[in-house]
Amino acid sequence: MSLVILADHLLFWKQILFSRTSILSEVSTRSSSKLPSGKNILVFGEDGSGKTSLVAKLQGADHNKKGRGLEYLYLNVHDEDRDDLTRCNVWILDGDLYHKGLLKFAVSAQSLPDCLAVFVADMSRPWTIMESLQKWASVLRDHVDKLKLQPEDMREMEQKMVKAFQEYAEPEDATPASPQRRAPTAGEDEAVVLPLGENTLTHNLGIPVLIVCTKCDAVSVLEKEHDYREEHFDFIQSHIRRFSLQYGAGLIYTSVKEEKNMDLLYKYIVHKMYDFQFTTPALVVEKDAVFIPSGWDNEKKIGILHENFTTVRPEDPFEDFITKPPVRKLVHDKEICAEDEQVFLMKQQSMLAKQPATPTRGATESPGRTASGSPRPAGRAGQPTVTSGSPMAAVKKPDPNMKAGAANEGVLANFFNSLLSKKTGAPGSPGSGAVGAGVQGSAKKTGQKPGLTDVQAELDRMTRKQDSMVSANNIPPPTENEA
Repeated sequence: MSLVILADHLLFWKQILFSRTSILSEVSTRSSSKLPSGKNILVFGEDGSGKTSLVAKLQGADHNKKGRGLEYLYLNVHDEDRDDLTRCNVWILDGDLYHKGLLKFAVSAQSLPDCLAVFVADMSRPWTIMESLQKWASVLRDHVDKLKLQPEDMREMEQKMVKAFQEYAEPEDATPASPQRRAPTAGEDEAVVLPLGENTLTHNLGIPVLIVCTKCDAVSVLEKEHDYREEHFDFIQSHIRRFSLQYGAGLIYTSVKEEKNMDLLYKYIVHKMYDFQFTTPALVVEKDAVFIPSGWDNEKKIGILHENFTTVRPEDPFEDFITKPPVRKLVHDKEICAEDEQVFLMKQQSMLAKQPATPTRGATESPGRTASGSPRPAGRAGQPTVTSGSPMAAVKKPDPNMKAGAANEGVLANFFNSLLSKKTGAPGSPGSGAVGAGVQGSAKKTGQKPGLTDVQAELDRMTRKQDSMVSANNIPPPTENEA
């Protein structure tokens, strides 16, 4: 009887111990599976490349508040399997190199292994992409060197990057609705490890790197305004992918405006930071939605792009083929501001004052006077012709068929008529009035001769003689029939 009671007591305490052990094991398992805290994302890029807008979109916010210096944001990461939530820090460095010293407040030697570097490239300005990537990669390299990590620690981080690159495998076809924790498979340790290529991970930073090309909706604008063709976009992608190989980086094309690849970017980030399951393969078909995970690419796959090159070679410098377009300057910059009205009028007044005085209407209508107002003493003996500017020619042009003697007599008649008209004109008007009278007197017919003197009668006779000679010269010779 006592033995049975003792056995029951032993069984009871054994069940209690087993339950306690199960509880402790479950608690230990849950604590080890919690999402780690203190992860950091470092974002680099030029001013205006869309760094803040990109992170704000990943947050699910629509604000466009741009910081200065070193900007801080965060991402909420939720593990639905474990119902766990954590916060991932995001540090955005200003596009001005003057602020690169602020990195010491975001990354330390202890927090460096928990960091992910994101280099943002602006696809709307493709001519700046390679220069920008090289500049910011150099800034991060200089900061890592200043941290003065122990050589064995740095070597361990670099080997971890190499192992992650070599062990990349194509994701499964399953597409879960939300990110889930990846369950390690039994055959992972037996996976075949391929050697690295010649230009792969030659610039190993010891932390994962991701290159994000923003504003990929500008591809259509580049085609219309700058005449970009498929060859240009393949050339750009080729250079970016070769740069990515050197740092073991992933590459993704995004567009905040069109929300292109934004969900894919978030899933890949939490996959790299928290080892969530990731099932999206590489995407290289669409030129504005490229996605290449770290470890997938190699030189042979990049060489497929080179098959379509016709006017450029793969080794040509990036800036020689993807050139910056000329800046369009306004031709009429000075005409934007109107001149003051009074200043304009003063300038016009001074210009008019400098111009020579124009002749009056009476002077322009006086054919018997020159510009100086004095008659020209033309018609001397031996002068066969008179220029068109002569006042006598303006009064009465001699007929070109007239003989030289008759022409001279006509010129003399006109000249003396003008003298007589001056003498008989009204006093006090020796100018335009006298000339007008001369024109009127010379234009009168022979039948109208009020108050002529003997000299004027002689001149009229000479004029009639001249007209008779002109008419005689104009009579055609008789034909043979008339003769």
